[in-house]
Amino acid sequence: MGIGASIFLIALGAIFAFAVDANLGWLNLNVVGWVLMLAGVAGLLTTLYFWNSRRRVVAAPVREQVVAEPVVPVVPVRDDRVVREEYREVRRPGSGYPA
Repeated sequence: MGIGASIFLIALGAIFAFAVDANLGWLNLNVVGWVLMLAGVAGLLTTLYFWNSRRRVVAAPVREQVVAEPVVPVVPVRDDRVVREEYREVRRPGSGYPA
């Protein structure tokens, strides 16, 4: 339930609870109004809680620091293609190594 639906339920419940003066023998409109207002407040609080918790989660970008770049010498392969292999040692922040 979103904010709009919650506010609508609160407004509709307030109308039933405070503005309507009808007497239905089997249904008390005051109680219906209060129930709708409570459902609207519960929906509003739930929506705001999930919106707030979604904003708190921030994914930090991973920064990579290249420590050494030993390069294997160029090795010729058939058909005059060249294969070059590189091995890099990458240390991530917080992995136990000093920066």
